[in-house]
Amino acid sequence: MPTEWKIDRTKILSRAEIAAVLADLKRPSRRRSVNTRQNLALFRLATCCGLRASEIIGLKLGDVRVGLARPYIRIPKAIAKGGKPRRVPLWWDRGTLEDLTAWREERARGGAGPSDSFVCAQSAGVRGKPISRHNARSRFISVCRVLGAERRREITIHVGRHSFVSHALASGQRSLAEVRDAAGHSSLAVTSIYTHVATDDDGEAGDLFDFGG
Repeated sequence: MPTEWKIDRTKILSRAEIAAVLADLKRPSRRRSVNTRQNLALFRLATCCGLRASEIIGLKLGDVRVGLARPYIRIPKAIAKGGKPRRVPLWWDRGTLEDLTAWREERARGGAGPSDSFVCAQSAGVRGKPISRHNARSRFISVCRVLGAERRREITIHVGRHSFVSHALASGQRSLAEVRDAAGHSSLAVTSIYTHVATDDDGEAGDLFDFGG
């Protein structure tokens, strides 16, 4: 990777933008929809855990390990980029852990087992089947509607991953090596590109993604 390669700040969701999307998804009127609850989990996976689209659609219930002292998401080599498995900490942020645990429990109540998709189709006749990367990308852009049409045109699901890495480093609570391992980067040099990219548009960084979730 060229040393001059940099992350465009427009490719990072600010803390205020992330907070706005989460608040919109959690509005009581919207939470009545199963698709909204699943989209909340998808947004958390991309933006607060740094998963790629291919990893999100390949994730199984059994890969989301909760109920532990230090819960985590297991990214198996079968879905990890370059076949490099990793663990993504869920204990870094309470809001993310709560939302992903709630969705996991809802899937389990519906009869899903450890080998079933964490994120799946919800329409009658195809419920429980894996969704495509295109569908995951469309869902991500859709949930960002609260940010306005112009901003949505700049956003892709990979922006969520960029945002996770940038804000994790900006928080000052996680080392470069910890963030590298969580993101599955090939080297510290790749992770360091994200240093100082996130803006402090809305005050102190505080917890990693502690937006009152």
